[in-house]
Amino acid sequence: MLKKTFITLVALVLSACAQVPPEKEDPRDPLQSLNRPLYDFNMDVLDAYILRPVAVGYVEVTPAPVRRSVVNFTDNISAPTDAINAALQGKADHTGISIARFLVNTTVGIGGLFDVASSLGLEYVDEDFGQTLGVWGVGDGAYVMIPGMGPSTARNVAGDIVDNVVLPEIALTTPQTILVFALKAVEARASLIPQESLLNESLDPYTFMKDIYYQRQLYELHDGNPPLEEEPEAQDYDDDFLENL
Repeated sequence: MLKKTFITLVALVLSACAQVPPEKEDPRDPLQSLNRPLYDFNMDVLDAYILRPVAVGYVEVTPAPVRRSVVNFTDNISAPTDAINAALQGKADHTGISIARFLVNTTVGIGGLFDVASSLGLEYVDEDFGQTLGVWGVGDGAYVMIPGMGPSTARNVAGDIVDNVVLPEIALTTPQTILVFALKAVEARASLIPQESLLNESLDPYTFMKDIYYQRQLYELHDGNPPLEEEPEAQDYDDDFLENL
């Protein structure tokens, strides 16, 4: 299986030498000739044979309350990272909320398995280093399709390294960091199962995914209130799809 997967990836990358048709050129996506084959590899190989089957099995054997506790646990582990990024962005209110949530859910919520903080009015706020860089004025950079992970940008790749490697390693061991990342990945993929028809029915799934990815980035950068003049002209997308991509 690994040999077949490697051969498929090499073939797709080599096919990237083909020129992108002018009508499909996108200034946000200068690496499109490479990104499209990597998208096909992600969807036709990794997702079809690994990620989706694992996610489907996870949904079938895991009761909803347990899945909710998994989400609560991973959100709680990420709360210190959220607090640090909120502070770096100058959001004192979000910093306080993330710290308070971590303290409440780690203690009363039994290690974060239960989201007691939300019942106290401390709603979850998601802040990452990619957003921090955006607040500091760093542009998106090139759109990139990462094997096994999906869409990103040059700025968010740098942010993900800080959020998923640098900051967690301060408090967690490497195996714990990997476990948390795996749990998040499986739950995120499972959450997208009901939304698959949106992608499958689109005329160009690659462009569809890219457009909703940028809409999501704009939404998060402005804490859910993006400037109207900056909103993409594309159709409105399902909130669950945007939140879990």
